[in-house]
Amino acid sequence: MTDTSLRITEIFYSLQGEALTVGLPTVFVRLTGCPLRCQYCDTEYAFHGGERLTQAEVLEKVAAFLPRHVCVTGGEPLAQPSCIPLLTALCDAGYEVSLETSGAMPVNKVDPRVSRVVDLKTPDSAESSRNLWDNIPLLTAHDQVKFVICSRRDYDWARLQLDHYQLSDKVGAVLFSPSFGQQNASELADWIVADNLTVRFQLQLHKLLWNDEPGR
Repeated sequence: MTDTSLRITEIFYSLQGEALTVGLPTVFVRLTGCPLRCQYCDTEYAFHGGERLTQAEVLEKVAAFLPRHVCVTGGEPLAQPSCIPLLTALCDAGYEVSLETSGAMPVNKVDPRVSRVVDLKTPDSAESSRNLWDNIPLLTAHDQVKFVICSRRDYDWARLQLDHYQLSDKVGAVLFSPSFGQQNASELADWIVADNLTVRFQLQLHKLLWNDEPGR
């Protein structure tokens, strides 16, 4: 029998801090481990440790919150093969499910009912070489693409990807987010307006409310 257990850092109920469901009460399932080391990472505590849980135990903990929305995140959740059957099980349970993934792992096996939020790594993330560009043709209007902008160089790079891959026509939303403490948010907003980009500017709501406290 296939092992569908997972190493879990935390399961908690909070408000979604970003993407199209921002502000909605959501259960977060944070998987442990990540092969990337982005210089701005805010979840380094999820790189190691965690607790080994069966898929059934994860589903039980999620159900206890009586949620409508569930977000599977990390670390990099797709680094654990058992993430794929977990996503399907969450969809089968009737939840609206999103997946936050780095863009460095294949998304082709993710259940099509899941909204894949793919974070394309910018040059100043220090991990742009890890972007798996073969994922782009697989994305649909049900998915989202996110760019964390650290500088004007990152912004210009993201604009090039936006145009080259026609992302605004391909996915449900393209998200531009200022790197917290690195890129001035007002400046980024001004650039987007000046260039009339078809993207959604976003701030990370959870950081504004709880100052990046784990489990919030």
